[in-house]
Amino acid sequence: EARQIQQAARLHDLGKIGISDLILLKAGPLTAEEFATMKTHTLIGAALFENGNSNLISLAERIAISHHERWDGEGYPCGLSGEEIPIVGRIVAVADVFDALTHERPYKKAWSIEAAIEEIQRQSGRQFDPQVVEAFLLLPHIDLI
Repeated sequence: EARQIQQAARLHDLGKIGISDLILLKAGPLTAEEFATMKTHTLIGAALFENGNSNLISLAERIAISHHERWDGEGYPCGLSGEEIPIVGRIVAVADVFDALTHERPYKKAWSIEAAIEEIQRQSGRQFDPQVVEAFLLLPHIDLI
């Protein structure tokens, strides 16, 4: 199942194909309206995978719709909390944030690996499932990523 999660996770942001490049590539902060539009990428992505006829596509659908949910219930699109969030969404949430923090974007510089790990630890129990964070920190060679 880990291999399928790895494959399906690559599709987590596929719904961004339905978001304007003016929003995706904006150099500054998004307006409230732009952010509301951006948040729809989770629903767009899930809709693209809806009624898929394989385990991989079903997994991709669950990841697409749940990877921005937060452990504390403050995420989107459904405001799920804790174990209401599919485990695959909780796993991809940590990986997605780590990737976003450690890579440059049009609107921000890349963080160091150390700073990104510290932020993920700070968000354990708030944004992220504490058990998923613990597993993330135990990854072999986390210090070499």
